[in-house]
Amino acid sequence: MSVLQDPELERQLSALHAMSDSQNEALFAFYQEHHRPEAPLSPENDPHVKKFLSDKLVALDREKAEFCYQLCRATNARRIVEIGTSYGVSTLYLAAAVRDNIRTNGGEGLVIGTEYERSKADAARKNFADAGLDGLIELREGDLRETLKRIETSIDFMLVDIWIPMARPALELVMSHLRPGAIVICDNTGRLRAEYADYFSVIEKPAHGFRTMTLPFDGGLEMSVRI
Repeated sequence: MSVLQDPELERQLSALHAMSDSQNEALFAFYQEHHRPEAPLSPENDPHVKKFLSDKLVALDREKAEFCYQLCRATNARRIVEIGTSYGVSTLYLAAAVRDNIRTNGGEGLVIGTEYERSKADAARKNFADAGLDGLIELREGDLRETLKRIETSIDFMLVDIWIPMARPALELVMSHLRPGAIVICDNTGRLRAEYADYFSVIEKPAHGFRTMTLPFDGGLEMSVRI
């Protein structure tokens, strides 16, 4: 049993992780063929990339998702923003943490998810409902540069797992809402350090008040704390 201690949810997540893992070889081959450090892959302006990725889960690795759950539990996170929901795999871990925090300490909570593709948003909503966690998730469909303009609460935790060109705009939109002590996690910052230059130009700027380090998960996982 995983850190979630929820057999039904774990069974659902195992099936989703297996589906995601089965796509990894094709994703890696596609990335190797099309990767250019000076122009990170993004479906936004490339219809070929968009078509290829239309049915890909691109889910956060299980151990990274479990780590995010643990962080949210340890900090009693109630207000979470996820950048890049896809089929909602990592969203379920985040919502489970909010649910468990509420069960332990009372109060309320919400995970705000973001997804551009309608088909993926529809699939994610079904996964949320199947897990019984849909009441804790608000999935905002469309361009995050528009959907994240409205945030009406302080944010405890932010997960960035999206195409690299969108990482900095997302951070800039949410940054002013991050409370002192809030955590920002960003995936693959070790493997793709150069491609994340724009993101690091924000997260490492002293005036923005972050302390950041790259954790030794596969590909690197950036953990930044707002002080």
